[in-house]
Amino acid sequence: MPEPNANTRLEAFCDGVFAIALTLLIIDIKIPSTANINSTADLWLALKHILPSISAFVLSLIIILITWVNHHASLKLLNRSSASFIYANGFMLLAIVFIPFPTSLMGEYILTDHAAPAVILYNFNLAILAIGWILFTGSALKDHLGRNEKSVLENRNSLKYAFFAFVIYSFFAIAAIWFPLVIAIVTTLTWIFWLILGLKARHE
Repeated sequence: MPEPNANTRLEAFCDGVFAIALTLLIIDIKIPSTANINSTADLWLALKHILPSISAFVLSLIIILITWVNHHASLKLLNRSSASFIYANGFMLLAIVFIPFPTSLMGEYILTDHAAPAVILYNFNLAILAIGWILFTGSALKDHLGRNEKSVLENRNSLKYAFFAFVIYSFFAIAAIWFPLVIAIVTTLTWIFWLILGLKARHE
């Protein structure tokens, strides 16, 4: 029996990659084996010390979840595929699977004097993810993969948001050289904005 959609296998593969990326986020969150825990108070203190890692984990989980939801919605707009589209999709997945690494760095160094490289790399990763979206939606438009005019319009809107995201996260990556903690907070706020925007769009 033929597949109902040319992108069925592609979506299944991508779902697996997203799931692995989400799983990898939690691996580095643990109390160090060197922690000296001899009382309940010591355990609470150790948990307090890993709060930055937990915060970075939650942020990255939101980022990957939003990307997965948008990716799923975007594939539903298409009824065909192309070689350039598949490779663009692969580039986006590259940015997704890399997220756990800067997440780990952010969690470990964000409250230290050495936070800048971690925040720079984190936002650079987000800028690369935006490029992935630009290539993804751009190839869908260029190769006329959309189901109808409505899908073309939605892809154009996604492309516009992707360019906007690339500009702001590139700027954040540069600004983090001087203001890493502030940029980390602002980065978090932008993803709260994306989350609210996505929820509103789903209810319209």
